[in-house]
This record gives sequence, structure tokens and C-alpha cells, in this order.
Amino acid sequence: MPRFSVIVPVYKVQAYLHECLESVLEQSCPDLELIAVDDCSPDACGAVIDEFAARDSRVLAVHLPENVGLGRARNAGLDRATGDYLIFLDGDDTLTPDALRAIAGRLEETGDPDVLVYDYARTYWSGETVRNQAAAQLTEEGPAPFRLDERPGLLRLLMVVWNKAYRREFVERAGFRFPPGYYEDTPWTYPALMSAETIATLDRVCVHYRQRRHGSILGTSSRQHFDVFEQYDRVFAHVAAHPELDRWRPVLFRRMIDHFATVFVKRGRLPRAARAEFLRKARAHYRRYRVPGAPGGPRTRLRHVLVGLGTHRTYRLLSFLSRVRKRAVRPAAGLRRAVRGAALQCHYRVQLRLPLRADRAVFSSYWGRGHGCNPGALESAFRSFAPHIRTAWIAHAEHHHTIPDRTRPLRPGTAAYWTALARSKYLVNNVNFDRRLVKRPGQVMIQTQHGTPLKRMGLDLQDRPAAARGTDFAELLRGADTWDYCLSGNRHSTLVWERVFPSSYTTLEYGLPRNDVFQHATPADVDRLRASLGIPAGAVAVLYAPTYRDYRRSRPRTLDLERVLRELGPRFVVLARAHHAYGAPLTETAGGRVIDVSGHPSVESLCLASDALVTDYSSLMFDYAVLDRPVVVLADDWEAYEAARGTYFDVRAFPPGALARGEDELIDVFATGRWRGPESARLRAAFRERFCPYDDGRAAERVVRHVVLGESAGLPPFVPLAERRPAPSAEAALAGVPAIDRPLVGVPGTERSRTGVPESSRPLGSVPGAERSPTGVPDSGRPLVGVPDSGRPLGGVPGAERTLVSVPDPGQSLGSVPDPGRPLASVPESDPPLGGVPAPGGAVPSTETL
Repeated sequence: MPRFSVIVPVYKVQAYLHECLESVLEQSCPDLELIAVDDCSPDACGAVIDEFAARDSRVLAVHLPENVGLGRARNAGLDRATGDYLIFLDGDDTLTPDALRAIAGRLEETGDPDVLVYDYARTYWSGETVRNQAAAQLTEEGPAPFRLDERPGLLRLLMVVWNKAYRREFVERAGFRFPPGYYEDTPWTYPALMSAETIATLDRVCVHYRQRRHGSILGTSSRQHFDVFEQYDRVFAHVAAHPELDRWRPVLFRRMIDHFATVFVKRGRLPRAARAEFLRKARAHYRRYRVPGAPGGPRTRLRHVLVGLGTHRTYRLLSFLSRVRKRAVRPAAGLRRAVRGAALQCHYRVQLRLPLRADRAVFSSYWGRGHGCNPGALESAFRSFAPHIRTAWIAHAEHHHTIPDRTRPLRPGTAAYWTALARSKYLVNNVNFDRRLVKRPGQVMIQTQHGTPLKRMGLDLQDRPAAARGTDFAELLRGADTWDYCLSGNRHSTLVWERVFPSSYTTLEYGLPRNDVFQHATPADVDRLRASLGIPAGAVAVLYAPTYRDYRRSRPRTLDLERVLRELGPRFVVLARAHHAYGAPLTETAGGRVIDVSGHPSVESLCLASDALVTDYSSLMFDYAVLDRPVVVLADDWEAYEAARGTYFDVRAFPPGALARGEDELIDVFATGRWRGPESARLRAAFRERFCPYDDGRAAERVVRHVVLGESAGLPPFVPLAERRPAPSAEAALAGVPAIDRPLVGVPGTERSRTGVPESSRPLGSVPGAERSPTGVPDSGRPLVGVPDSGRPLGGVPGAERTLVSVPDPGQSLGSVPDPGRPLASVPESDPPLGGVPAPGGAVPSTETL
């Protein structure tokens, strides 16, 4: 007897049926039978299910002699099911990878309940995936299993049959069957949930619910929608036959009226001539099943009154008045915004006429996100080395908790914000400030950048339309004209920035401030971070952080992390970090040995907590190399990436460690130990020489001494690579690799945050990289903008003549880099799509775009 019987009724879904059936048969839990019911479909659906049945013995093809509709087709599958649990799936939807494994695990945890409710996400033809908005009802916290009385909020979920697993014995004992009709799910799901003795939830997306361009059958205009009345008659008949369920009548009544109202107001569902009749029938059901005290809030009460009256003209009049009100409110709100904006600009113009404040500095990162990245490290260094400077940080309100107590928080678009921009002497950002900013004489603008460029950036995107996507290059260069200083981590970055952002700024080739923490963190810090992430003691933690793909609108298929971990054995865990632009985790099976860290505020903390990095073309590889820990490059689509975005060198020819060209090869790299072998160490050493010459833990200090204190000479000398002692990984510490425990000089961690918790106890969040994207997903380095220029002299681009400030190069030779006619490169961590598209809120694009 199989664990699951998956029942798939099919009718006119030939274009999607292969994907649907394969999503079931490719599940990592193979203990199933797939019952595909051909509801006399006029297309090739019948032939498709026969093909699957011929090649997989788990498939049972059922052909009905006539079209009987979705409900009765499901009944045909029910009659043939032998599994412990019944799962229903429509022929154009799919199960997510490893869904059945997760369902099986939850069933076992909760003692095989009668019903298990799991989540779904809508998938659109554009590639967008949107999770169910009521997912909070599926929390696994609290006792389980339970009865519906204990969690009545489950009735707020979409009442469909395909987001639940039903114990077959429970279904057969209760005698549940699907009726004919449009709304056949209604008289199944309500009775099933109300009658179940035991229910459990699984807070995981297990079904992708396809949204077709022209909608589903329920979105078509037809009198078939009158079927909803008959289906609720069946629900209340079930309640009448089971007096113990009588307590559910008020809830069912509210849900019924809400359902009637939804059908009535949805455009295109009811033919115009049938709308009055529909409302009259709704009134009849209202009076038939009304229960005293059923309506809820004011809007629900009004809806119920209108349905109870059943007056079509009244309903239409009130709907019309509601639409008029909404249309009147929008212009008024727009007018208020315009007046407020004009007043703020007037205020800004007045502030521009007042004297500059030489003791003020204002910082920001990624258009108003939290304290972090290079600006965050510099802000901390300002307070340590130039304590006479009062600092402020621009961030949206939801990120103010990341700002240290000694730093003034500013919200974008407020009077205080414009005052700070007008009168602060020092302006620091890793993108550009608001395009309306007027740079005053005496103001000092520091552009920190946020990584080393591997992908093309800035002007180099002019011949890459897939990556540029409408970038305003003139605006991008106007932003660069406001810079006084541009930070660089290595000679390669210097050559790229000065060519792709040609202007008259001074380059400070001092290293990247956000990487200072790698030299100052201690083994105790590493242990604390690993414990906070739930990494088991003795485990090898692999940080998996792929970058964005300009050539794809949807997220590309990533590694099968569950398979990788099965092959590598129980010692390994994966920290999975998705690129913020996708707004979703890399895997929907997070839990156990796959730890989703997409929402973690600090990528530096994740680097410190991990033992190795697996990435593709993300600039995180350059930051991670500072730690001198193993890096594995997964270059499985290099040709497509190079064609769409363009890069400054072939990372396959000059990698920071072992190279894999696919999932199987990646598994082999770890299984054979090559990821940390002598060849990997040799490649990493060469990579560090070229790209990490200045990251010795004092980059932020050098910038503050040079820019603020005027100490252009006598800056701290660079510590040679051989003498540096970055924080050892947990694995290296266990192996007895020595590490130097030193104080965190000039590095955030000694002050308290606005949460009142010492910063040292936060996930090194005050260290650069703690910024978040608008979706809440961290974003510690999006794509810097750059364009190759094989051998053009530095002064060959207008405006490229500028000052380069650096300390003597510690002996690395760029001549040994492959393709010496072009500058080498690296890429900012979570590299985003482009660089140079106008930013939200009127900000001038800089080195990246959302």
C-alpha cells in the first residue's frame, strides 16, 4: 500500500500536463501512486497519461467514457485509490520539489492526522510567484494535531481541495464524495475540516497554483455561477445531518454571504441580464440560513444587509458611490503630496543658504536601508577616529533599529533629511543620493562602492541592453560628477571605476571598509554566529549564494540542495542565500540541514559563520577570499551569463578555488575533498594576491584619516598577506589553526544599537553588508556597473584624468592576470540586475540598480 494516492483529473490541459505529472513522479518521496483521470478530454491529454503509464508503473491511467466534470472525475480517482493519504492536484498545477517528503515528515510528526493543510503559491505566466496571503494561519507553533475549534482561522484559507492531504480511512468512513458543478470544492472542504478529529498544518508551499492569462473556468461569464447556491445547500444539509456540527452555522453563514458577494461583484462572472436574479437568490439563501449574531465588522454588516435586501439597484448605486469616493480621494491625496513636496523643497532651498556644518556627516546605504556595507563601517570609523564629527544615518523607519544609539536616524523625504543634505559637510553613500541634491562648495562626497566588479558596469553596459534596461547613462555620469572620493579595493577596481564612471574624483585605493571585520572577529564571534544560525557543532557549513541573471525574468533553477546534502552525508549543512531581486528563498524545503539565510541582515556574519562558499559570478567571492577560506565556483551557465551581462575576465580561467560546471561535479568536488585541497589553496592564494592586497582590517581608518583628519601621509602601512590572521573558520579552529585575538579597533561593536543590545551581540550587523532590500531580503553588494575597455589608456576617456591615492602596492603583478590587455575584475555580492537605472525616490543611479 503506497503512502500517497495523488489524484489528477485532466481536461483540456495538454500544454501543462507533462509538467504536472513530472512534478509528482520526480518527488524525492517515491512511495506514491498517481491516478490520472482523463475526463473525456478532446485534446491529447488521454495520450499523455497513457505515455506516462507505459513508462512508470506507479501511474494508473483512467479514461472516462464521457465528460462528467471535475468533481465526478475526482470520484473516479477516489474509487481506485489505495494509498494511506489522498492528495488532489489539478492538471495544470504542480507539486513543488520535495513537497511529498515534507508532507510525509509532518504527518509522522503529528501522528497521522485526518487532514493536513499545507500552503500554495500562485504562479503567473510572467514567471512571478506569489505566496498565499493567509499563510500565517498555517503556523506550526502550538499543539498538533488539533480540532478545528482550536484553530478556526483555517476557514479563512481558500476553500479548495488541493491544499490538503486527507487520510483515506477518514474520507471513506465519513462517506465524502464530490458533487457535480462549478463550486464542487465547497461541500467537500467545509465538512472535511469540521468533521476531522485531528488536523495539522504544514507551513510550506507544496503546490504551485497556475494563473492562466485568461483566468480559470470560475472567471468566465456564465449562469453556471448560480451553482454556488446549490453547493451551500449541500453544506448546510451536511450540518443538519450531523447535529454536533451545529455550532459552525454562524461561521458558515458569514462565509456563504461573503462568497455570494464575491461572485456578484467580480467583473465578468455573471451575465449582465442575470445579476438581478442572482441577488434575489442570494437574498433567499440569506433568509433561509440566517443565524442571529452572525455578521462581523462594519463592512461585513453592510455587505450582509445589502445581500439580505436583495435589491440590485441599491447594490449598484452603493458600489457606484464607493467607486466615485475612491476616485475623488486619489487626486486629493496626490495634491497633498504635491503641496508637501513643494514645501520641503522650499525648506531645502532656505537651508542651502545657511552655513555648512563642518562637524556633521550624513550616511546612507542602498537607498535608505539599514546601517551597513561600506558606509556602515565608515560611520563607525568616523565615531572612533573623528569623534568631533556628529553622524546621522538616512534609513526608512523599518530599518532604524539597525542604527547605533550615538547616530541620529533620519527618514528620507523629511525636513530633517533635507536639512542634513544641505548643511552636512560629509556625505557618504554606496549609491548616489537623491537626484535633487545640490552639491555645495565645501561639501565632501564619498562614494564607497560595494564590491569588486566582475560583471560589466557603468558605461560598459551601453552595448548590453539586456543588462542596461533603459539606464540613463547621462544621469549616471551626473551623479559621478558629485563624487570627491571613490573607494577601491584593488588596482583592478580602480581601473574599472575610473573608466566606466569618468569624472574628476580622487580614488582611494585603501581596501573595502566592510571587510575590516574579517581581520578583527575572533573564534568566539564565529561560534556565536554559528549558534545563532542553528549550525550544529562539528558541521561543515557551506554558504551557497548565487547571483542575479540579467538574461532571465524569473529565478533560474538552482541546485537541488536536498540531493547535494544526501550525497555528501550528515556532516554538511547549507546556508542558502537568495539574491534579493528574486524576493524568495532559493528552496522551499528550508529546514533541517538547509538553512535559509536570505533574510539575514549581514552577509559578513554569514561569511564568518561558514566554512566554505559556493557561488557562481557573485562579487561575494572577492570578499570571501579576504577570509582565506575555500571558495568553489559553480559556472554552469557561463556562456549565457557572459553573452547577456559581459564580464571583465573569465573566472573559469582564474578562479578563487575549485571549479564545477554542474551539480554532479560540485558534489564530486566536496566528496573528494578538492574543495579544500592543495590545488584549491594555490588558486585562492593567487586570487588573494591580485584582489585582496589592501584588506588588512584598517581600510575604514585610512579613509577617515585621509579625508577627515587630513593625514594623507603617514597612514597605517598595509599588512602583508602572509602576516594577516583573518578569523578562522570553525572547521579550521577545530583543526588547531592558530588565530590572533585582537581588539576590534575602529570596527563597530563597542556601542549599543537602538534595540539596547550591544552591537557585538548582533550578527555583526554594524559591519558593512547589513542592508536589506525592499523585500526584506539582505543585499550586501549588488552589481557594480562597468564596461571593458581592452587597452584604452586611463586618460583616453573624457574626464578620466584624476588623482589616484594609494600606498605602495605590496608586490602583486597584474601582468600575470589572464588577458593582460583588460583589467581583471570581481563582482559585488548579491549582484543585482544592472547599474544605472533611476532609483526609487528620485535617487540618482550609481553602481547598481534594484
